[in-house]
Amino acid sequence: MMTLDNILVIIKKIVDISLVWLIIYYVLKNIRNNVKLTLLFKGVALILILKVVSDFFGLTTIGLLLEYIMMWGPLALIIIFQPEIRNVLEQLGRTQLLGRHKVLTVDEREHLVYEIVQAVDYLRKARIGALIVIERDTSLLNYIDKAKKVYADLSSDLLISIFFPNNPLHDGGVVIQGDRISCAGAVFPTSSSSKVSKKFGTRHRAALGIAEESDAISVVVSEETGRMSIAVKGELFYNLSLDDVRMMLIDELRPKQEDEMLDELDEEEIYEENK
Repeated sequence: MMTLDNILVIIKKIVDISLVWLIIYYVLKNIRNNVKLTLLFKGVALILILKVVSDFFGLTTIGLLLEYIMMWGPLALIIIFQPEIRNVLEQLGRTQLLGRHKVLTVDEREHLVYEIVQAVDYLRKARIGALIVIERDTSLLNYIDKAKKVYADLSSDLLISIFFPNNPLHDGGVVIQGDRISCAGAVFPTSSSSKVSKKFGTRHRAALGIAEESDAISVVVSEETGRMSIAVKGELFYNLSLDDVRMMLIDELRPKQEDEMLDELDEEEIYEENK
């Protein structure tokens, strides 16, 4: 017979397990958005797999070495990767549990993309360098706090004026939250990835750096060549056309629920075609 005490015990266990899985989910989500921690996670997984294999086949020497690594490894990792671990903990604190601080409507998304594309088109033709960062689920408040606050409605004219030569905020980046410009002159961490070509300057490395540490979208215009690039999910897409920029922004800004609906529609269309 179920009593009130039994029901409370079951509820406590469900809440306990749910909280553990929630913590694991957000840790893995932030690790996925950070290239360095992704490599760290893969390295730890490889060591654990080797340990299991060595125990199974009775490989004494390699097993002993792996035991020493597992014993002192956590301390070494904390010391070596202290900045990355701190960034993940900060992101966990800044990440909004319910997702993007403002879910844009279709009209607002179209306006956002239109204004950015208009500004980027002018900037590339005039060979004016620019870095525009669009915040998504991971908060960029840490960078906004250290930059010049703007809090203005998004417009292509305002973006162009911010990046116009001799403007004091020209060298920094702009952060967009929702459909508003939150700040200008923001400084972002530069990527140290070996995959980045040496021909890229600080602006491109900063765009990739913030894309490695968060889920933000970075739009870059090269001052030297006028070429446009987008950094997202730890990757830099270089020398894009104006249509490429427009389509990538539309795809990346689409809400997850809408993506799932489109995927289901595509699957239904494929199924109907194959019938």
